Amino acid sequence: MGKWIKWLFFSILFIVLLAAGSAFFLLNQSLPQLEGTVQSPALSAAVKLQRDSLGQAVIHATSRPDAAFALGYAHAQDRFFQMDLQRKVAAGELSAWLGSKALNADRKARFHQFRARARNLLTTLPATQRALLSQYSEGVNTALKNAKTRTFEYWLTSYEPTPWTPEDSLLVIFSMYMDLQLGQVELDLARTGVRRYFGADMLNFLQQSSDYQAALQGSTLPPYTDGIPALDTNTTALWQGLPPPDIGSNNWAVSGQLTASGQGMLANDMHLGLRVPIIWYRTQLNYTRDQQPVQLTGVSLPGLPGIVVGTNGDVAWGFTNANLDNVDWVALPKDARTWQVNETLATTGEPVQFPITMSDYGPVRELDNQQYALKWVAHQPYAVTLDILNLDVVSSVDEALNVAHNIRMPVQNMLVVDTKGAIAWTPAGAVTARPAPTATAIPASEFSAQWQNNTPAAELPLVKNPASQRLWTANARVISAEQLQRFGDGGYALGARALQIKQRLMAKDTFSEADFYHIQLDNEALFLKPWHQLLTQTLQQQSPQYLAELEALANWQQCACPDSVGYTLVQRYRRHVVNALLSPVMTKLARENFRPNGLLRQTETAVWQLLNEQPDSWLPTGYKNWSAFLLSAWQETRTALNTQMQTESLAALNWGAVNALTVKHPFAANVPLVGEYLNRPVIAGYGDSYMPAVQQPEFGASQRLFVQPGRLSEAVLTLPGAQSGHPLSQFYRVGFNDYAEHNSTPLLPGPVRYTLMLEPAQ
Repeated sequence: MGKWIKWLFFSILFIVLLAAGSAFFLLNQSLPQLEGTVQSPALSAAVKLQRDSLGQAVIHATSRPDAAFALGYAHAQDRFFQMDLQRKVAAGELSAWLGSKALNADRKARFHQFRARARNLLTTLPATQRALLSQYSEGVNTALKNAKTRTFEYWLTSYEPTPWTPEDSLLVIFSMYMDLQLGQVELDLARTGVRRYFGADMLNFLQQSSDYQAALQGSTLPPYTDGIPALDTNTTALWQGLPPPDIGSNNWAVSGQLTASGQGMLANDMHLGLRVPIIWYRTQLNYTRDQQPVQLTGVSLPGLPGIVVGTNGDVAWGFTNANLDNVDWVALPKDARTWQVNETLATTGEPVQFPITMSDYGPVRELDNQQYALKWVAHQPYAVTLDILNLDVVSSVDEALNVAHNIRMPVQNMLVVDTKGAIAWTPAGAVTARPAPTATAIPASEFSAQWQNNTPAAELPLVKNPASQRLWTANARVISAEQLQRFGDGGYALGARALQIKQRLMAKDTFSEADFYHIQLDNEALFLKPWHQLLTQTLQQQSPQYLAELEALANWQQCACPDSVGYTLVQRYRRHVVNALLSPVMTKLARENFRPNGLLRQTETAVWQLLNEQPDSWLPTGYKNWSAFLLSAWQETRTALNTQMQTESLAALNWGAVNALTVKHPFAANVPLVGEYLNRPVIAGYGDSYMPAVQQPEFGASQRLFVQPGRLSEAVLTLPGAQSGHPLSQFYRVGFNDYAEHNSTPLLPGPVRYTLMLEPAQ
């Protein structure tokens, strides 16, 4: 019996070791080639593809098309899994890879039919842009062909990746539309639901303007003066919604009058979901265009040729989400013409049919027996171009602005600076020409014919070289109060973050890159001060029962600091109170399949009006007075925190633990034993929303860029992850520590470690 057990043990051990060895062999075989020579008939001349110690791709080519080929080759070597995921997310084709668990995501995406739109758009692009996409695709597919085997994600799912096509690159841009503007699509419906079930007075109350305003030209919106509408609070369910993340980011700039060099200086950090691999790819492109040498340094987006954010040595540019209103939902009359389009969703099993109701206005969603048709700029034939690539040869802010107004992508706040000291802001991207935006769905009779003209807005706002010598954007309203009537509110952030950045910029007269980094890491909790006072007063009325909590509040440091327990208590108390007060509204909307979370961006002033005036009709059910409600809200907050952290220890509720940064690979949970190795180390949480240092567990600054275009040796580009998506690559982990420890990673590449020659086929 003992011999049999021993034999079984060693047999199992042998099988395990054999499986592990085979897995390691396959992983090792899928590592990209970094040195030597590769040939392709698509190239017109030899190209160098080099990597430094971070794995940054440094490309030297004689022409822009050859540089696009090399960038496609590098992207495919290091990030094809990411590219594949993004095209499938946008096209609604994940189920063919991941099975039925991805069907809901596919249905949401397929509603927009982005694959067909990309195919049609491709035919309308200028010939030079189509040629760049073709060259880029050739580079991607050459790398796939030269790879010895698939990467582990494909072995794990038994899936064979398909070649890259030019339309797939357009799908990557549509995936950014989904990231950056789908919240606006849902917000207009949520506002419609508030008006439908609670009246226009309730919508105006909940979405009233606040004191957190930092428009570039100093304009403010008038305060709300109509009082608090009555509300039936007869609901026992606590709405557990979370506010949407601050997608869109921070950027700011100062003119040469405020720098020692006399050059403009730019800061840019784009807030996005954080995962492994990260979204951006460190890149430097060197080539000649129109007999002019070009050097572009910054971040590229795998799936697209060119630099998204960065500098060409004369000019630097960066983006944040602009939140202009580019959506109309049309409430269809009962007799409106509609028809069905059947989409087939491929899965790992049997295909699934997905019918989409269409109308003369766009695809239709039905909510509570009312049909709404969507008109969204992402559906328009001008939604996408590659004009952003033409920033490569601009030499001044004025030239960059000329390019900016032809860029077609999800509309962004573009800040641009140059070596002469000039600075400017303008929206860059696709903006509808429809002249009268609305916050809610419109009747078909009010539908603007400008949507049907299929041309974008011809004139966009602009601020150049303001008297303050400073510019800033942070997803809140940037345009003037007058311009708001034309471009609308597509879901602006409250404005607390923008105001705090403005205050920091106004506090100094000269700036360096280090000063800009300090602003980006500003986690002072100015926004939560009134909530700290409210919670402190609430608990003081029950002293000495809450002496430990009061001590934590007294020592909260007034920041979203890792060791602050008091910050955690205040932040989560606010969330609970807001949810409890708004539950009757939000629960009704959610029950009718509206998605109301976006409303939370603008409810702060309304919530404080309720807390200050304490109307009886808004007192949550089951409480005899507001003091009892506020105390109970604290008790429920503490219970929820204890449950989340699985402890009753107050000290364990420090913000670093509660808001810990957890950057994960999407397949890590599916890899037995070693899946955790794919993730980044867990980092104590630093920052939050409503402050420049934005950070949530899987969300935050996707890059930190600080640059004067003529002083690139001092420029900083710190990323929340590494260059390669291959777990055995030496470039899989390097760089993350700088981000976690708030260190400065140079923008410019370091000494060359590897050179791969890409040559024309003989």
